Amino acid sequence: MIATIQEESFRQRLSDGALLQALDVRSSAEFATGHVPGAVNIPMEQVESRMADLPPGPLVLICESGRRAEIVAGRLAGHREVGLLEGGMRAWRKAGYPLVACAPCRWTLERQVRFIAGLVVLAGTLLSVLLNAKWTYLAMLVGAGLTFAGVTNICGIAILLAKMPWNSERKARAER
Repeated sequence: MIATIQEESFRQRLSDGALLQALDVRSSAEFATGHVPGAVNIPMEQVESRMADLPPGPLVLICESGRRAEIVAGRLAGHREVGLLEGGMRAWRKAGYPLVACAPCRWTLERQVRFIAGLVVLAGTLLSVLLNAKWTYLAMLVGAGLTFAGVTNICGIAILLAKMPWNSERKARAER
Protein backbone atom coordinates (compact mmCIF):
# COMPACT_ATOMS: atom_id res chain seq x y z
CA MET A 1 0.00 0.00 0.00
CA ILE A 2 1.25 3.46 -0.89
CA ALA A 3 1.20 6.00 1.92
CA THR A 4 -0.72 9.25 1.57
CA ILE A 5 0.22 12.49 3.22
CA GLN A 6 -2.11 15.36 4.07
CA GLU A 7 -1.19 18.80 2.70
CA GLU A 8 -0.71 20.25 6.21
CA SER A 9 1.66 17.46 7.23
CA PHE A 10 3.53 17.67 3.92
CA ARG A 11 4.01 21.43 4.22
CA GLN A 12 5.25 21.05 7.80
CA ARG A 13 7.69 18.31 6.85
CA LEU A 14 9.04 20.40 3.97
CA SER A 15 9.52 23.44 6.21
CA ASP A 16 11.24 21.22 8.82
CA GLY A 17 13.78 20.23 6.15
CA ALA A 18 12.67 16.60 5.77
CA LEU A 19 14.39 14.67 3.02
CA LEU A 20 11.33 14.60 0.78
CA GLN A 21 11.15 15.60 -2.84
CA ALA A 22 7.90 16.75 -4.39
CA LEU A 23 7.44 15.26 -7.87
CA ASP A 24 4.66 16.94 -9.82
CA VAL A 25 3.38 14.62 -12.56
CA ARG A 26 1.06 17.14 -14.25
CA SER A 27 1.77 18.58 -17.68
CA SER A 28 4.36 21.35 -17.90
CA ALA A 29 1.58 23.87 -18.65
CA GLU A 30 -0.33 22.84 -15.53
CA PHE A 31 2.89 22.97 -13.51
CA ALA A 32 3.59 26.49 -14.77
CA THR A 33 0.24 27.81 -13.57
CA GLY A 34 1.15 26.94 -9.98
CA HIS A 35 3.08 24.29 -8.08
CA VAL A 36 4.44 23.43 -4.65
CA PRO A 37 7.67 25.35 -3.99
CA GLY A 38 10.68 23.15 -4.73
CA ALA A 39 8.68 20.59 -6.73
CA VAL A 40 10.24 18.91 -9.75
CA ASN A 41 8.06 18.42 -12.84
CA ILE A 42 8.12 15.19 -14.82
CA PRO A 43 4.78 14.68 -16.59
CA MET A 44 3.08 11.34 -15.96
CA GLU A 45 3.62 10.05 -19.49
CA GLN A 46 7.38 10.69 -19.21
CA VAL A 47 8.10 9.16 -15.79
CA GLU A 48 8.93 5.63 -16.99
CA SER A 49 11.30 6.89 -19.70
CA ARG A 50 12.95 9.38 -17.33
CA MET A 51 13.62 7.17 -14.30
CA ALA A 52 17.24 8.35 -14.27
CA ASP A 53 16.02 11.95 -13.94
CA LEU A 54 14.06 11.27 -10.75
CA PRO A 55 15.53 13.08 -7.77
CA PRO A 56 17.14 10.88 -5.10
CA GLY A 57 15.38 10.03 -1.86
CA PRO A 58 11.72 9.58 -0.99
CA LEU A 59 9.22 11.13 -3.39
CA VAL A 60 5.85 12.68 -2.73
CA LEU A 61 3.85 12.53 -5.95
CA ILE A 62 1.54 15.40 -6.82
CA CYS A 63 -1.01 16.02 -9.56
CA GLU A 64 -4.19 18.08 -9.72
CA SER A 65 -6.52 15.78 -7.79
CA GLY A 66 -4.35 12.78 -6.91
CA ARG A 67 -5.44 10.32 -9.59
CA ARG A 68 -2.45 10.65 -11.95
CA ALA A 69 -0.08 10.61 -8.98
CA GLU A 70 -1.69 7.36 -7.83
CA ILE A 71 -1.09 5.80 -11.26
CA VAL A 72 2.57 6.88 -11.24
CA ALA A 73 2.96 5.61 -7.67
CA GLY A 74 1.81 2.19 -8.85
CA ARG A 75 4.48 2.25 -11.55
CA LEU A 76 7.23 3.32 -9.12
CA ALA A 77 6.24 1.04 -6.23
CA GLY A 78 9.05 -1.40 -5.59
CA HIS A 79 11.61 0.87 -7.25
CA ARG A 80 11.34 3.89 -4.95
CA GLU A 81 9.88 5.03 -1.66
CA VAL A 82 6.83 7.02 -2.74
CA GLY A 83 3.92 8.78 -1.11
CA LEU A 84 0.93 10.68 -2.44
CA LEU A 85 -0.20 14.19 -1.58
CA GLU A 86 -3.81 13.49 -0.68
CA GLY A 87 -6.13 15.69 -2.71
CA GLY A 88 -3.25 16.90 -4.89
CA MET A 89 -2.85 20.54 -5.86
CA ARG A 90 -6.55 21.18 -5.25
CA ALA A 91 -6.07 20.42 -1.55
CA TRP A 92 -2.83 22.46 -1.46
CA ARG A 93 -4.53 25.50 -3.03
CA LYS A 94 -7.65 25.14 -0.87
CA ALA A 95 -5.46 25.18 2.24
CA GLY A 96 -3.99 28.49 1.02
CA TYR A 97 -0.40 27.26 0.95
CA PRO A 98 2.17 29.06 -1.20
CA LEU A 99 2.44 28.39 -4.91
CA VAL A 100 5.17 29.10 -7.41
CA ALA A 101 3.59 30.33 -10.63
CA CYS A 102 5.77 30.46 -13.73
CA ALA A 103 3.22 31.77 -16.19
CA PRO A 104 0.08 33.85 -16.11
CA CYS A 105 -2.80 31.75 -14.88
CA ARG A 106 -4.63 30.58 -17.94
CA TRP A 107 -6.30 27.41 -19.05
CA THR A 108 -4.00 24.63 -20.15
CA LEU A 109 -4.09 23.75 -23.83
CA GLU A 110 -5.66 20.39 -22.99
CA ARG A 111 -8.49 22.10 -21.10
CA GLN A 112 -9.05 24.52 -23.99
CA VAL A 113 -9.30 21.56 -26.42
CA ARG A 114 -11.84 19.80 -24.19
CA PHE A 115 -13.89 23.00 -23.95
CA ILE A 116 -13.89 23.68 -27.70
CA ALA A 117 -14.60 20.04 -28.61
CA GLY A 118 -17.43 19.85 -26.08
CA LEU A 119 -18.90 23.13 -27.27
CA VAL A 120 -18.85 22.04 -30.93
CA VAL A 121 -20.40 18.65 -30.10
CA LEU A 122 -23.10 20.34 -28.01
CA ALA A 123 -23.82 22.88 -30.77
CA GLY A 124 -23.92 20.18 -33.43
CA THR A 125 -26.33 17.97 -31.51
CA LEU A 126 -28.59 20.86 -30.53
CA LEU A 127 -28.70 22.12 -34.11
CA SER A 128 -29.47 18.61 -35.35
CA VAL A 129 -32.40 18.35 -32.94
CA LEU A 130 -33.71 21.86 -33.53
CA LEU A 131 -32.97 22.54 -37.21
CA ASN A 132 -31.69 19.73 -39.37
CA ALA A 133 -30.41 16.20 -38.65
CA LYS A 134 -27.39 16.83 -40.87
CA TRP A 135 -25.81 18.91 -38.08
CA THR A 136 -25.05 15.55 -36.41
CA TYR A 137 -22.14 15.28 -38.83
CA LEU A 138 -20.45 18.17 -37.00
CA ALA A 139 -20.45 16.19 -33.77
CA MET A 140 -19.22 13.13 -35.67
CA LEU A 141 -16.38 15.16 -37.18
CA VAL A 142 -15.22 16.25 -33.73
CA GLY A 143 -15.43 12.64 -32.50
CA ALA A 144 -13.34 11.48 -35.45
CA GLY A 145 -10.80 14.25 -34.81
CA LEU A 146 -10.49 13.33 -31.14
CA THR A 147 -10.09 9.65 -32.05
CA PHE A 148 -7.35 10.57 -34.54
CA ALA A 149 -5.67 12.72 -31.86
CA GLY A 150 -5.77 9.84 -29.39
CA VAL A 151 -4.21 7.39 -31.83
CA THR A 152 -1.58 9.67 -33.40
CA ASN A 153 -0.99 12.24 -30.62
CA ILE A 154 -1.63 14.96 -33.23
CA CYS A 155 -4.54 17.21 -32.33
CA GLY A 156 -5.70 19.75 -34.92
CA ILE A 157 -7.66 21.76 -32.36
CA ALA A 158 -4.59 21.99 -30.11
CA ILE A 159 -2.40 23.08 -33.02
CA LEU A 160 -4.85 25.88 -33.86
CA LEU A 161 -5.32 26.92 -30.24
CA ALA A 162 -1.56 27.04 -29.65
CA LYS A 163 -1.35 29.77 -32.31
CA MET A 164 -3.96 31.96 -30.63
CA PRO A 165 -2.69 35.20 -29.07
CA TRP A 166 -3.66 34.19 -25.53
CA ASN A 167 -1.42 31.10 -25.85
CA SER A 168 1.56 32.90 -27.41
CA GLU A 169 4.42 34.30 -25.41
CA ARG A 170 4.24 38.04 -25.15
CA LYS A 171 6.90 39.76 -27.31
CA ALA A 172 6.02 43.33 -26.45
CA ARG A 173 8.67 43.58 -23.74
CA ALA A 174 11.41 42.22 -26.00
CA GLU A 175 10.56 44.72 -28.74
CA ARG A 176 10.86 47.77 -26.48
